[in-house]
Parts: sequence; structure tokens; C-alpha cells
Amino acid sequence: MHDHAGFKERIDGVLTALADEEEAALLALHPELHPLSEQVRRSLARGKRLRAAFLYWGWRATGQPDCEGAIRAAAAMELVHAAACTHDDIIDDSRMRHGRLTAHAAFAAAGRRPVALAMILGDLLMGYAGHVFTTCGLPGGYLARTVPLWSTLLRETVAGEFLEVLRTDAPAREPSVTQSLEVARYKTAKYTVERPLHLGATLGGAPRALLEAFTAYGLPLGEAFQLRDDLLGTFGEPDLTGKSNLDDLRDGKPTALLALTLAAATGDERRLLGKLVGNPDLGDEEARSVRELMERCGARERVEDMITRRIHRATGALDLVAMPAEARTALHELAGTAADRAR
Repeated sequence: MHDHAGFKERIDGVLTALADEEEAALLALHPELHPLSEQVRRSLARGKRLRAAFLYWGWRATGQPDCEGAIRAAAAMELVHAAACTHDDIIDDSRMRHGRLTAHAAFAAAGRRPVALAMILGDLLMGYAGHVFTTCGLPGGYLARTVPLWSTLLRETVAGEFLEVLRTDAPAREPSVTQSLEVARYKTAKYTVERPLHLGATLGGAPRALLEAFTAYGLPLGEAFQLRDDLLGTFGEPDLTGKSNLDDLRDGKPTALLALTLAAATGDERRLLGKLVGNPDLGDEEARSVRELMERCGARERVEDMITRRIHRATGALDLVAMPAEARTALHELAGTAADRAR
């Protein structure tokens, strides 16, 4: 069985050490950089470390052993995630994440220029990702194999974010399930599951068959992860998720949940959605009306079914390729963790 708690502690150790080192380096440059070093530490302090786990088990699936180099390489994925979250929170103006103020909200609370400073933080975190990965201690030849994948991962993630912003800002275009899943595939599925697996497997010298199996596993599982995130973004309890359950509705985010609701709504219900969804001043009572409609028309249940079918498809793909039993078991467990979660 995969001891994810123990694995998480090892990843946390790498990230804590990085925060310590970079705090010293930044303050050596200038003492007024303390707010930046403080936000670096806060950005890395919490997380499920799923992206790191997928890279690590991509490595182990090739038959490679556990080693600190692989742990450090895996930790780099958490820096990519921290950078992406920092920028995403700016775009969505999300105020809370993991029960704490997001970076730009914290800068604003301190009376500083929030967007400018948070953008700088996100850029710095992405730079740290490359540093941690390339200095992880694995052989240079192994690392060189992954260079094209890093470019691909960043391109796809930016493409997904860009498409989501374009579609959120296009009020005349009604969201569709197909378009929502397209954004989810690039923004979340690939950088959360598929590409970390590919990076780990490529480091380990994987055959093409294993990489193809990881695509067949990673894409549906990553979509299931995003679909669950969409449900939590509307139906989640803030005390459990650590973030608002109003932001997605206020932003009119073009999720599959919203698309299915619109498709099933009557004329009066569509007019109600048009009035409430996308309203930046949406309150709790109005949001409750939208949630009730989403449940009444069956949209929430259909998203749950979409998640279940994707998890089944993902786990089935693992049985089509040879890999060590420990890696197969860990990836089965991670599939459940990634898509069947309360936060």
C-alpha cells in the first residue's frame, strides 16, 4: 500500500528547506523583501501533494527505486502548482485557499499593491520549480529527456487558463459540456495527472506503451478531478474546502455543471440563471436558489456520473500495461484520492 502521509512529509521537507534557503537569499539581497519570502513560505505550506505523487509513481512504474532525487524532482511539481494557483487566484479574485488568504488578498490586507506583487510571486515560484527539478540529483541524461515535456506542460496549462478566461468573458456564448471539458483537459487534467506521470516515467526511461497508458489513465482522471473541483466550488462547505463556494457562481465560470444546468432549465429557470450567475454581488440566498436548481434539474447528479465513469476508465487503463505491482496499487489509490474528495 502507498503511504501517502509519509510521502507527503518528504515532499513537505523539500519545500520547507527551499523556503528556508530562499528566505535567507532574498533577505540577503534586501530586508524589504521579507513580505515576498513570507508569501513563498505560505504558498508552499499546505497541499495534498497529488502532482508530486503522480510524478514519483511515474518514475517507480518504470522499475526505478525510491530515492531522494526522485522526491526532489516530484516536489518541483508542487512549485508549478503553487505558481499556477497564485496566478489563478488573481484571475478569479479568489480570496481564500486552504482556509487562508490567497497571496494577492494577503498583500492587499497589508496595504500593498496586490495584483502586481502576487504576479511577481507566481513568476518566482515557477522559476523555483525549474531550479528544484534540475538540481534534484538525478543524472543529467535523465533530466535532459524531460526538456520537451516541461515546455509542453507549461504551454498546455497556459492554453487552458487562457481559454477559460476568454469563455468566461464572452457572455453571449453559452457554456457547453464539450468546451468545459476541453478547458479542464488543458488547465487541469494534463498538468495535474498526465504530464507529471509522463515526467516521472520519462526520467525513468519508460517505453512508449507505458507513456500511452499514462495518457489513457491521466486524461479521464484529470477531468474527473476538475469535475469534482467544480462541484466543490459550488456545493462545497467552505469550512472543509477552505475556499468560497460563491466565487464560481459570481464569476459565471463556464463549468460542465453550469452547462448541464442551462441545458436542462426551463425558460423561467434560464432567466433566473441569467440574472444570478455572473453577478459579482451574488449572496448566499441567491446562491442557494442556483444550487437547488442544479440539483432539481439533475445537473449535479449527471456530473457525479461523469466523474464515476472517468475514474473507471482511468483505472482500467492501468491493467493494459506492465508495471511493478506497488506502482499499480499506488496509482489505483491515487485515482480514488484525486477524484473522490471533500476538498
